[in-house]
Amino acid sequence: MSFFKKFFSKEKKEDLDKGLEKTKTGIFDKLSRAVAGKSTVDDEVLDELEGILISSDVGLDTTIKIIERIEARVARDKYINTSELNGILRDEIVQLLSENNTTDIEDFSVPTANKPHIIMVVGVNGVGKTTTIGKLAHQYKKQGKNVLLGAADTFRAAAVDQLKIWADRVGCNFFSKGMNTDPAAVAYEAVDIGKAFGSDVVIVDTAGRLHTKVNLMNELGKIKRSIEKAYPGAPHEVLLVLDATTGQNAIEQATHFTKATDVTALALTKLDGTAKGGVAIGISDQFKIPIKYIGVGEGIEQLQVFNKQAFVKSLFGDEKLTQEGHRTRYE
Repeated sequence: MSFFKKFFSKEKKEDLDKGLEKTKTGIFDKLSRAVAGKSTVDDEVLDELEGILISSDVGLDTTIKIIERIEARVARDKYINTSELNGILRDEIVQLLSENNTTDIEDFSVPTANKPHIIMVVGVNGVGKTTTIGKLAHQYKKQGKNVLLGAADTFRAAAVDQLKIWADRVGCNFFSKGMNTDPAAVAYEAVDIGKAFGSDVVIVDTAGRLHTKVNLMNELGKIKRSIEKAYPGAPHEVLLVLDATTGQNAIEQATHFTKATDVTALALTKLDGTAKGGVAIGISDQFKIPIKYIGVGEGIEQLQVFNKQAFVKSLFGDEKLTQEGHRTRYE
């Protein structure tokens, strides 16, 4: 049984397909026009493809890499029919994601090396950070895990309340010191309480906006050091949440946050609301940080683990390469 069939139920596949529908439609419509009347992949087709990828927010640098790979393939194979272009594009993007530390994970399982497993969640306001935390906590609770949410976003109105609502909805523990308190102190105590009461997972929310970017980034560093003081070696994950609908601005956000703290994984939200889903490919390539989760809808079950083969298959369709020696199957 293939990985895709084993870990992606019919419902998850439908959610993924629907979530990427806007991006897929945009790419296919443009790609169809680019190859109309052409039998082989030539420079004109590749120029059109470059524009299609850039308009899907793959990003210039990553687009150039993909085009160069396809150019090399065309030069090597001499004759590539345009009907094969979609399959080749999919093949090269899967390979690119493989090279960029994006490793397919099976499910929402919690690493057992540390108890509790500490996750520090970062990202600007409005990207779906709190919602992602709630949905992630829900997945852990489904496995019977003891989960604690720490409300260290103490500067934004209603941030603490929003996290409390999610904790109540999911049925997990919650720790807060209220608004306008020291976020680093909240993080320290949340981790300390998680250790004392046998939590399996502690997820610490953080502020997404202060008066200046410098203040925000300094605050994140302080929170991380506070967590490490409470639990040497923690946080075990620093999860950066990005909104796919912002396209290239998501890459700008990633630039700032990766400079401020050691981001270990990415969550890309709101893919269902954009035709810019290609940004996932560009972010993975540029930062060499694995995409771990994607949001493909508002439902509590519509946070999915990221699987590069499933993602690319959904984005570019099921066509298989037919040129002898270059056949790829995604079963």
